[in-house]
Formats: sequence, structure tokens, C-alpha cells
Amino acid sequence: MKKNRTLFIVLLIIFNIAIDQISKFWVRANVVAGSKAEIFGNYFTLHNVENEGAFLGLGSDFSPVLKIILLNVLPVVVLTLVLFHVFKDKALDKFSLIGFCCIIGGGIANLYDRILYGKVTDFWHIDLGGVFRTGIFNIADMSVMVGMGLLILGNFKKTKE
Repeated sequence: MKKNRTLFIVLLIIFNIAIDQISKFWVRANVVAGSKAEIFGNYFTLHNVENEGAFLGLGSDFSPVLKIILLNVLPVVVLTLVLFHVFKDKALDKFSLIGFCCIIGGGIANLYDRILYGKVTDFWHIDLGGVFRTGIFNIADMSVMVGMGLLILGNFKKTKE
């Protein structure tokens, strides 16, 4: 059972990283930088934007040293601790296990971009006419958000029991 759990964790993290990196590679190769293309009207659009900060560009105007610490070093430390927790805590429920793997995979994928390119490629935008609107995001961001949702769901399920 331990071998299957470990393999599941590793494959899920690799899947999250791979699907994100493949999508970013495609966007960089096929979508003009700074452009906007309608996928489903103005509700769902495709872009090619380079984000030098974190979520919604936060930190893009930080000094280079502060950027390295907050956007590279700190995430490495946090992701390492979370990865250690996932492998060590055998009592994690399925929602939490999958959630943590999505967060780790998405975090590593964006961190990889920051280290390799100094920025992260974002490309999707949703605008439901004032009802719901996102910033421009990528698959790694979605992985992290899905992971957070699964952690919350797992916590509610645990609390209910």
C-alpha cells in the first residue's frame, strides 16, 4: 500500500507540473505576447501575459533581492515542508491528499517558471459581466485553487464526521 500511495503522490504532482508546462509552452509558441483572443465571447479569453510577481502581479515592483526571497526561496521552503507532510502523514483523507498534491504541483510549476524565466506565463481570463471576474491565470494557478478547495472540502467532511 505504501508503494502505491507514494507512486500516486508522485504521479499526481508530475501530472500537475506537466499539464501546466505544456500549456505554457503552447501559449508562448502560438499566442502573440500581450494579445487577447475570444474563446467564448468576452466571457472567456486567451492571453499571453508575463507576470513578474505572484498572484495578480503582487510583488512585481519589489526589489530584486526581496523578489528572490519572497517569490523563490520562501515557496521552496513551504513546498518542501508540505511535501514532507504529505509523505509523512499517512492518515490524510483522499481530498486532502489530492489537494496537497495539486498545490505542490502548481507551486512547483510556477516556481520553475520564476527560476527559469524570471516570470510566469498567464493566459486565461474569465469575466462573467460583473458577476464573477478573475485576473489572468494559468493551469498551475488552477491546480493551487482546486487543491485549496479540496483541502476545505476534506476539512468540512472531517468536521462533519
